Amino acid sequence: MNGNRRKFLKVAGAATALAALAPGALRAEEIPVKKRELKKGYFLNAFPGKYSLLEKFTMLKEAGFDGVEPPCHLDQAEVLKACEATGLKIASVSCGTYTRSFSSANPPMRKQGLDGLMQGLRDAKAYDATSVLVVAGGVDEKTSYADAYARTQEEIRKAIPLAEELGVKMAIENVWNQFLLSPMEAARYVDEFKSPAVGWHFDVGNVIAYGWPEQWIHILGKRIQKVHFKEYSRKKRDKDGFRKGFAVEYLEGDSDWPSVMKALDEIGYKGWAIAEPAWKPEGVDIKVRLKTIAEKMDKILAL
Repeated sequence: MNGNRRKFLKVAGAATALAALAPGALRAEEIPVKKRELKKGYFLNAFPGKYSLLEKFTMLKEAGFDGVEPPCHLDQAEVLKACEATGLKIASVSCGTYTRSFSSANPPMRKQGLDGLMQGLRDAKAYDATSVLVVAGGVDEKTSYADAYARTQEEIRKAIPLAEELGVKMAIENVWNQFLLSPMEAARYVDEFKSPAVGWHFDVGNVIAYGWPEQWIHILGKRIQKVHFKEYSRKKRDKDGFRKGFAVEYLEGDSDWPSVMKALDEIGYKGWAIAEPAWKPEGVDIKVRLKTIAEKMDKILAL
């Protein structure tokens, strides 16, 4: 075989291989990437500025959010009207302001907190939300860890019959209350209720100062009902103080979002990704800020 013929066959073979591969490559590019079954929500207590409920809902819808996490005790009719006008859903109802009293040594204060939680459960049912956010009291110099454990479980147990009746879960959030400081303890705490009405509301940013969110996610697993997406910077913490760690933009802190999303995938989480932006930069138009947060959330959810 002479050189020209060998060259011809080599070129022809390469062309044939390319022709065979090209259609397949083209089809692969056209296949849409499967999106995670997660909807973007917004923690309403973090909404900056004074606006009416409908104005807040409208701005969130325009920014690209799918839902809202409002506090309990709002006017139910007003909330439902805002939902109908904007198409937003209620992701969860926050009762933390009330349930922080669950570790108190004062029975009337605990009773007030329980009444607040009960109303939150009814609000969630009215909004077709599947869970309420519960802060399980806290520990301080006057409240021992053991007392907080016993008292908070006692009060939450009182709400289980109503929660089970309504089909609404009580999801306990990890917050900076010096209580339930490890994922293994958090899982045990939930399991001790022996009720499907008690689960966990996981906050990504609240863990980073002393742990790794993906580890919490793997241990808590199916107990997780909702997730707060929050950023945190250990560098800012070390330089300016613990709470200053929250003063950072999404994707610019120490949240290992690829690992967080991988962990959520691995436990089969399919629900709400609720933005709770703790950083409020000054001088930024609220609509621009909400749009930026929504876009950052989209990038995180695509990781």
